This record gives sequence, C-alpha cells and structure tokens, in this order.
Amino acid sequence: MSERKVVVYELLSLDGVAQAPDTFFTDWDDAMEDNLDAVIATQDLVILGRRSYNEWSGYWPTSDVEPFATFINGVTKYVATSTPLDRGWANATAVDGDLVEFVRELKNQPGRDIGVHASIAVAQALLAAGLVDELRLVIAPTIPASGRKLLESLPAIRLESIESTTSPTGYLLVGYRVIAKSK
Repeated sequence: MSERKVVVYELLSLDGVAQAPDTFFTDWDDAMEDNLDAVIATQDLVILGRRSYNEWSGYWPTSDVEPFATFINGVTKYVATSTPLDRGWANATAVDGDLVEFVRELKNQPGRDIGVHASIAVAQALLAAGLVDELRLVIAPTIPASGRKLLESLPAIRLESIESTTSPTGYLLVGYRVIAKSK
C-alpha cells in the first residue's frame, strides 16, 4: 500500500501573498477551473485552519460555485484548532491533539490525497514538518506588496516541477513535488 499524499493548493500573488486572494483574483477561467477540478478529484479529506474554517463554513454550505461547493461540503474536513468548533458544517471535526502527528497518522491510513486549502499556517506547519508531498499553486499576475505569504519563514525545501501552464487570463498554474523534505 502506498502512502497518501498531502497536497497543498493555494492561490497566491506573484510575490507569494496568500492572504485574502479574493482581493487579487479578479478573473477565473476554464483552465483554472479544470486545474482545480483535477486537484480535488484526487482528494477525500481536507485539513483546514481555524480562520479558513470560520470563513468557509459561513459561505460554502449555501454556495453553488461548482465544482468546489459539492466537493468541500461533502468531503471529510479536519480543522486545526485548540477550541471547539462553534459553527456546524457537514463532515467537519476539530483535530484532536498535535496537527503534525495527526497528519502523519492520516498519511499512513488507507485513502486518497489529503488536501490543504487556503490555510496558510497549516500549510506552513506541514511543510516545515516535511509532510507535504505536492504544492499546487495558482499565481495571480499581481503584486499586492502586503499580506501573509505562504512560503515565508520555512526551512530549505527542494522541489521538482511537475506542471506549469498559463491560463488564458494570465494566471500561472504550477505544480511541484517535494523531493527533499525538511525534517
């Protein structure tokens, strides 16, 4: 049995800002849609941070933005938080204990890919712990110059390019495999 992969999917600006991507993602085209669909098609579980959970649990349960609404509402969601979840959302559970150990255990269980979406601190913690197998990034042709960056304050990590294309509206769709993980 092969180990499950942890796949981080993030929307970024050219300077690496991942915070509030709705402020700099102004177009969404078919290539970006197909890319997202391909990423989520391999996932049966998602890890979210508390902030993302709070934002998303107020939006996605009533959204008709497909294919993501059906995916995120139906998939098992684990939330990295030290407090109980105060807003209900189907298939969502707070992580019990240490996030890194929890994900390490999940990787050894049968299943498909484990997704990390929109959760900067979760992605950073899992990258630093050497648990991320792939980065799937959509990079906007803009430089907001402020905001939380995804790849800030991480140890050295070697990557191998596995995908690279430009969408019709100018967004870069890139995929990287982690080949030398930090420990």
